[in-house]
Amino acid sequence: MTSFLQSLRIALRALRVNKMRALLTMLGIIIGIAAVIAMVAIGSGASKMISDQISSIGSNLLLVLPGSVTSGGMRSGSGATQNLTYDDAKAIKAEFPSVAEAAPTVRGTGQVVFGNQNWSTIINGVTPEIVVVRDWSLASGRNLLQSDVDGATKNCLLGQTVADNLFGASDPVGKVIRIRKIPFTVVGILGRKGQSPQGQDQDDVVYVPLTTAQRKLIGGQFPNAVGSLLIQAKNAEVLKKAEEEVTALLNQRHRIGPSREVDYSIRNLSEILAVSEQSSKVMSMLLGAVASISLVVGGIGIMNIMLVSVTERTREIGIRIAIGARKRDILLQFLTEAVLLTTCGGLIGMLLGVLGAYLVAKLVGWPTLVSVKTIVIAFAFSAGVGVFFGFYPARKAASMNPIEALRYE
Repeated sequence: MTSFLQSLRIALRALRVNKMRALLTMLGIIIGIAAVIAMVAIGSGASKMISDQISSIGSNLLLVLPGSVTSGGMRSGSGATQNLTYDDAKAIKAEFPSVAEAAPTVRGTGQVVFGNQNWSTIINGVTPEIVVVRDWSLASGRNLLQSDVDGATKNCLLGQTVADNLFGASDPVGKVIRIRKIPFTVVGILGRKGQSPQGQDQDDVVYVPLTTAQRKLIGGQFPNAVGSLLIQAKNAEVLKKAEEEVTALLNQRHRIGPSREVDYSIRNLSEILAVSEQSSKVMSMLLGAVASISLVVGGIGIMNIMLVSVTERTREIGIRIAIGARKRDILLQFLTEAVLLTTCGGLIGMLLGVLGAYLVAKLVGWPTLVSVKTIVIAFAFSAGVGVFFGFYPARKAASMNPIEALRYE
């Protein structure tokens, strides 16, 4: 312990004598640590943002969409047919224990008006299960009821964006708005969801009962058809089983045999989430790896300066050995100096990295997530760089012949 403290005092004295050279030597480590922390924070923030956006859709979900069909030798695009129905959703929920909820939807756009305010938005015809499937809370009021669907009532839920544009700070619950010139009573306000993975505002929406939308707002050539089915499995373990069961049931209901083309498609949204999260992790690792290159460059700079320092202090090394210093004392002295350089640079780099991540979040609006684990790893890595790149110069100093060292001019 005494030997280490003595080596630390000598190292501090050596750094004080050459302040500018020590600062320039630390610069590579400072930039490296700051870059690693800032880059990983930016990558982690982007990963969390993507994960939150995808999770906002809901958990353990299957999305069933109309598929493509071939008629008269001409193949229509995906979603061109209207072959999914409310009855499909009822059958799926009723027959399979693996399915928690099934929510059919129809989608359109229209102008909504309140007083002298108006707003063009997305109109979704839904059933009460939609808020459960989408994990969507209510900010105020109540959800749509099954009686609203059964009776095709003129009640609606508003997303936060629509509520803000039509009503400002006032409470919309109980007020009457007009959707495509038809009066609807606002019974509830949906909680805020934010952007979808595609960048769309999920709060820019109006929910009306499915049957009301089909009969009065969005009904077309096939009044009983729905645009999509959102199916929620009871948990992640049975999601794959639910997908297989839904596929078998729809094949049966749509009379799809070996010779007939499948007229729907099923997407596993949990798999999409897993792929996106993995891509985000890879991006974070790549950013960290690129930034780590500057740490290696900084380590090489420390080795170079330490070799110069050994050469400059050759006579000092000879005198210390001559008066009884052991090889391990010399080794410890120069190794301590190298680690001190990288440790000081690491501390400064940590502060600059956290500050840089904060400034990026503040000025650019890019989400960042500073991890304590990343800071600790980066700091430990900087100390490791000092040991790795400082060992060769320290070993060279410890291996000097004292007689030749005393003769050195």
